[in-house]
Amino acid sequence: MAELSEVPGAVVDDGGLRHVGSPLAEQRRLASGAALAPLGDRRVLSVSGPDRLSWLDSLSSQALTHLPAGVSTEMLILDPNGRVEHAAAVIDDGETAWLLVDAVDAEPLATWLSRMRFRLRVEVKDRSDELSVVGGTRAAVAALGAVAPAGVPVVWVDPWPEVSPGGWAYARVEDHPGADRDWAEAVVDAAEFDRIVTAAVAGEVALAGREAVEALRVAAWRPRVSVDADERLLPHEMDWLRTAVHLSKGCYRGQETVAKVHNLGHPPRRVVALQLDGSDSVLPARGDVVRVGDAAIGAVTSVAVHFEEGPIALALVKRTAPADVAYVVDTADGPIAAAVETVVPSDAGATAGVPRLPRLGRRRAAE
Repeated sequence: MAELSEVPGAVVDDGGLRHVGSPLAEQRRLASGAALAPLGDRRVLSVSGPDRLSWLDSLSSQALTHLPAGVSTEMLILDPNGRVEHAAAVIDDGETAWLLVDAVDAEPLATWLSRMRFRLRVEVKDRSDELSVVGGTRAAVAALGAVAPAGVPVVWVDPWPEVSPGGWAYARVEDHPGADRDWAEAVVDAAEFDRIVTAAVAGEVALAGREAVEALRVAAWRPRVSVDADERLLPHEMDWLRTAVHLSKGCYRGQETVAKVHNLGHPPRRVVALQLDGSDSVLPARGDVVRVGDAAIGAVTSVAVHFEEGPIALALVKRTAPADVAYVVDTADGPIAAAVETVVPSDAGATAGVPRLPRLGRRRAAE
């Protein structure tokens, strides 16, 4: 059996494949469909039984009871105060609901779901020891031999940033940077995963690492629970009502807060996309403080170096933070100037576009 570490140029850690020597070039290949990404930081849960969809519907933020086989969506599990605890990509094959989750969230989510079964006809299993997740464009992933135990390939197509039925867009911009996002994730068995890796070792298949995947995600302002969520996160703050929340479905834990915040239109924080000054080759880390002048207004959640945008980041800041000034990010190596690319409006009913501010020396990053 071939190993990822045998792929020419591969750098592998506990989270899987980081890169294969050139993260910027890997981004281009991944975005164009010329590469695949083994997602070692994703896990696979299965929920089987005749009550699975109505049960998940009752627990999560998404309307799932009548989810058609093969249709992709995502769900959030909230605490009683509406804070995000878990997130999962969801696709049902007619017999089993498949949940694709961040690795660090797999065991907690599986444990919590198992405790909530009661007398319902459902069974939750962690299938990560036998199944893997591979990402790429829809066309690239469609060519893989995804598992299909019920005749429907288990391939999840990311709905972001389209507004799903029952959802709501907080970021009102003419050209959402995620509009061209083409991303899918296939669940494959050990034999198919080995075939992909063996072909990559032989130079027949191009692979891209986690750093490339994350850069494309951050550039599309796409939230991820294991990176962008803290213990206080409301789905509104990351614009997650687009794809993961159905505002008119039945009751679920945290629904009262979701409805109240949406109706009042004032989430405590909002996500901002930052264009970082990369002149000193210094990048912030998750949790680094964002400030205006001497006043701290929030913290960085995600950081990446994009092949076109250069150094970029997502941050959660106070709703009242100004949108017409440059921010400063305090890092261990000193402050970094950051221009606000876009701001999620604080008012749910806002319809005006959010102005883009001048960038700080935007340039194409060198490959």
